Amino acid sequence: MIRKRKKVEVASTDSAEGAIANKETEGLSQGQIVTSRFLRHRGAMISIMVLSALILIVFTALDKKLGPIRIPGWWKYNTLDQPDLRVEGCPQGILGCPTLHVVPGFLGGKNFGIGAHPFGQDDIGRDYFALVMQGAQRSILVMVVIGMVAGFIGTVVGAVSGFYRGWIDAVLMRFTDFIITIPVIIIGSVIGFHFGNLGILFLALYLGLFTWTGLSRLVRGEFLTLREREFVDAARVAGASNRRIIFKHILPNAVGVIIVSITLTMSGAILLETALSYLGFGVVAPDVSLGLLISQYQDSFTTRPWLFWYPGILIIIIALSVNFIGDGLRDAFDPRQRRQMTKKVRQQSTTLLNREAKSE
Repeated sequence: MIRKRKKVEVASTDSAEGAIANKETEGLSQGQIVTSRFLRHRGAMISIMVLSALILIVFTALDKKLGPIRIPGWWKYNTLDQPDLRVEGCPQGILGCPTLHVVPGFLGGKNFGIGAHPFGQDDIGRDYFALVMQGAQRSILVMVVIGMVAGFIGTVVGAVSGFYRGWIDAVLMRFTDFIITIPVIIIGSVIGFHFGNLGILFLALYLGLFTWTGLSRLVRGEFLTLREREFVDAARVAGASNRRIIFKHILPNAVGVIIVSITLTMSGAILLETALSYLGFGVVAPDVSLGLLISQYQDSFTTRPWLFWYPGILIIIIALSVNFIGDGLRDAFDPRQRRQMTKKVRQQSTTLLNREAKSE
């Protein structure tokens, strides 16, 4: 009797929670529901704010030239300036130490201060903050280009393979399997060795041509599932062409998987560029990237560790931010995932059950 009563209470709780959840989404479009779920993901929201602030700082710090137009930046140095190496305040006679202070005075620090060279200076006196900002620009550009190229190719290959199946599916998937069997780091090393001197855009473009395989498999699986759904059969009966079925019916339902996979590809892309530049096969001097900065100053880690810290910290921040954003998008687009109820829903469901108990 007690077990039966517990089952009834659980069923009542589930029905109440479902009714409240349906009431919250009543009258909303799919886009509004996804947006609402995404905005409730704290990790994704914090990551968007951090990444947006970082991008704003990085791309506005240094002077830029767009043809004959020069856009001034807010930072006083650029990557070509070579001021005198800083000696004052540096421990053990080390040159070019950072002037950034974040420890308050009551904790034994020097209170907050930026100084002339917050990230220090390199071997020849260049401002390291300017170098890090320039390297972050290049790394973010590589990340975005690789994500766009890999996203487009992976979506097209996966969609065509999953929708048409047959020999088309066999050919495309065997080609995908062939690329997957080759380690990405080896492909990137060969590409970087031959095309790294052509510039950062060409390097990102070539890397994007070989990083789409994971996305194509996910899109293929999604298309194989969606093409058998009832709304696709109804569209065929209504006389819709394959092109209309793909772009109007299947692709909008697979956009969640595509967006999430692209964000994860982008976070992997910046790590790939860092690894290649660290090994000497990525961005080539005189251009600069975060991975190249780590590679150039790895020998200075014991004496001047700040030359290693700041590029590494930015890489971690960018990769983690993109990953958290992808995690939030995955939760928002996945209607089958069981999500934890908010405090408001719990209170409402508890109140409803108490009213039912009192009425009995």
